[in-house]
Amino acid sequence: MSPTPEPVSVIMPVLNEEEHLTASVHGVLGQDYAGTIDLVLAVGPSEDRTHEIADRLAREDPRVRVIDNPSGTTPEGLNLAIGASLFDIIVRVDAHGELPPDYIRSAVEVLRRTGAANVGGRMEARGRTAFEQAVAVAYTSRIGLGGGGFHMEDTPEGPAETVFLGAFRRDALERVGGFDPTLRRAQDWDLNYRLRAMGETVWFTPVLRVTYRPRSTVGALARQFFTTGQWRREVMRRRPETASARYLAPPVVVAVTAAGVLAGVGGVLGGPRGLSLGWALPVTYAAGVTAAALSMHRDMPSEVRVRLPLVLAVMHMSWGSGFLVGLPARLRGAPMGHPGG
Repeated sequence: MSPTPEPVSVIMPVLNEEEHLTASVHGVLGQDYAGTIDLVLAVGPSEDRTHEIADRLAREDPRVRVIDNPSGTTPEGLNLAIGASLFDIIVRVDAHGELPPDYIRSAVEVLRRTGAANVGGRMEARGRTAFEQAVAVAYTSRIGLGGGGFHMEDTPEGPAETVFLGAFRRDALERVGGFDPTLRRAQDWDLNYRLRAMGETVWFTPVLRVTYRPRSTVGALARQFFTTGQWRREVMRRRPETASARYLAPPVVVAVTAAGVLAGVGGVLGGPRGLSLGWALPVTYAAGVTAAALSMHRDMPSEVRVRLPLVLAVMHMSWGSGFLVGLPARLRGAPMGHPGG
């Protein structure tokens, strides 16, 4: 008779997730894992029915507990949920994602096999509408997100810089001091950076896949990527050694394109020749994005492909603009400030 698998705590920060929360929670509760599962929802001050839905889910299943996250930020919600969790294996799940039935069982197996501090897998973006499907394609394209490992189908199993979500050893989380509450974005990347700096291993495995539901409108996508760009600049400000061409490309594209528009409108480069040279920059960018989208070797409906150039441009321009604008001073932290070291 095989021993009962170790109990697992699942932590989920939740804010304004009326649309996706029920499916996400049911994905956790429907796992084929034979061990005990404890699910902690850290719910922020939402503007929709999120808290009401979370409370109902907790009444329906004793494995679900709801705690308040007064700030509503993701890292503070994660830290509060870790503090309220019960067990030595902690699995992070987002309220915008859905786990396949074997996720926790596979995560625990890989965690124990590798001895890693954190094991994570692939973010599998899936859209319902044509626009969401175009966003999902962009997420898994090197021209969209620059080839981040956990977005790509061909990333092999092994040690990684960072992973999507993750299953953690509690002792490693406690040693590193948890998530940095001053990083409202990129807190997972920062945590994995600190784990690796302590000599721990962060492990990627394509066995773990999480369904991610992309933003459904241009405005929502632009806001998401603008904010992500702002916080990526903050991470690089604190840790200059993490700068890379992948992160610097979008702000360079925005700056060059904006300069071209200004030159085209105002003749900054001087005379008719200057005007044509100025407009050549944004036109070249638009043509390049369109050509790349239309020639991408992916099977997709035509209504998805025709939306792809817009989606890619929104991602690039919003991310790059957010990076160039940066965070307001009140949100910036110390250059190397982080909890736990």
